[in-house]
Amino acid sequence: MSQPPYPSWQPWQQQPGVPQPWQPWGLRNAPSMLASHADRERAVDVLRAGYGEGRMEQEEFERRVARAYAARTVGELALLVADLPQGPAPHPVAHPVPPAFLPAPRPRVNGKAVASAVCGGLCLLTFGLTGIPAVVLGHAARAEMARTGEEGDALALTGLALGWLSNAAWAVLLILSFVLALVAA
Repeated sequence: MSQPPYPSWQPWQQQPGVPQPWQPWGLRNAPSMLASHADRERAVDVLRAGYGEGRMEQEEFERRVARAYAARTVGELALLVADLPQGPAPHPVAHPVPPAFLPAPRPRVNGKAVASAVCGGLCLLTFGLTGIPAVVLGHAARAEMARTGEEGDALALTGLALGWLSNAAWAVLLILSFVLALVAA
């Protein structure tokens, strides 16, 4: 029985305490995932860099390259390059941008102001029936906005103006109909 050209365990395979930085996509979740040609080429590139830096002898380099091209899974590839540096170390995350350079957050638009403007706009379609809700919501929105600093004052004023115009038109219509009823009687 002949022995394989390499022992079943090599010092460059995973050892406790040795950092394992290179991991192809998905290796943490699926070391048995089939390796692609690109995965094999990346592993060989790491091996070439290690050999070029004098981290291994030519015989060991050739064995690892042969194993990389014969590897079926990404787990096998990770074992081949586990003891080699994987390129420049990633830079730590830079300090966050100071708040002075961030865009100022926009205040929220008051919901009652939006509802007031919608009710005011619907006054024409509903023959003024949404005028009272437009006025009530407009005044409530302006009071809330003064207290909380929300935006939407123009919307509240639009709802108020259209609501008051609608209510005034109804008031004039009711007064005219009452006057006409008195005159006709």
